[in-house]
Amino acid sequence: MARQRRPKHVSGFVTILGRPNAGKSTLLNRLAGSKLAIVADKPQTTRDAIQAVLTLPHAQIVFLDTPGVHEPRNLLNQKMMETVRASTREQDLLIWLADASLPFEESGGEHLKLLSEESIPAIVVLNKIDLLRKKADLIPLLDAYGKAYPFEAFVPVSAATGEGVDQLLMEILKRMPTGPQYYPPDYLTDQPMRFLAAELVREQVLLATGQEVPHAVAVLIEKWDESPGRAHIVAAIHVEREGQKPIVIGKGGAMLKAIGTAARKQIEDRLRKKVFLELFVKVKREWRSRADFLRELESQKISSGIES
Repeated sequence: MARQRRPKHVSGFVTILGRPNAGKSTLLNRLAGSKLAIVADKPQTTRDAIQAVLTLPHAQIVFLDTPGVHEPRNLLNQKMMETVRASTREQDLLIWLADASLPFEESGGEHLKLLSEESIPAIVVLNKIDLLRKKADLIPLLDAYGKAYPFEAFVPVSAATGEGVDQLLMEILKRMPTGPQYYPPDYLTDQPMRFLAAELVREQVLLATGQEVPHAVAVLIEKWDESPGRAHIVAAIHVEREGQKPIVIGKGGAMLKAIGTAARKQIEDRLRKKVFLELFVKVKREWRSRADFLRELESQKISSGIES
């Protein structure tokens, strides 16, 4: 009897690009099968490149979520766009994620020059198809993207419901080169827990405060004490103006308490232990244009990756 050939192992690096609110973080979490990037219906929720590693029996894909493509107006925005451009280099595949419920121009078509800067294969993923009244509404958008750039494939999906994501994964695997397993099977991301905890707090601020303060919020972990059974975390929520501070705190501290309760539960799920979370609100004027403060935020990302 002839011996069966073992399937080849493929691996590669895939960057997800697109305009703010296109659903990049939702797609990353869906592909990874775990919440690694925070999600809120606010522009520029994602400020950093977030790595997610998907390990399958005969494949390993390293996905990179990126900040939304936009015109920078301050130092933070400039750094975000530098992150986007750096994330397109030396990858095996680029995914342009577009909001299928918007016209070509609003879904980011004018920013496709980012793809042409690198000679890397790219596919366009039309997200939020669950918002369309009928699938035929995709035709004008497909036509526009087909004329604008030589994409290798067009995949309609709903990152929110999971529709079409299996087909997307098949298209990605087709384009992955033969390669090794770069990370252990239980490795999920390169983001340290300190950074993820700060992001989970910031996510709850975004969800709780509506449109009042989303761009002006940053979270710094000031204390992290961890033992086998519990963790004590102190985090400072920074805003830019005195008037934003009472919005985050709320009447009698109710808003801040709700933010802390929701964030604590998610951090406990990640750490798999009890967490005592203390939150404070501080005013750091114009922090988005202060290089020293941005370096403090950057330092939270320096650590080894976490496991599942």
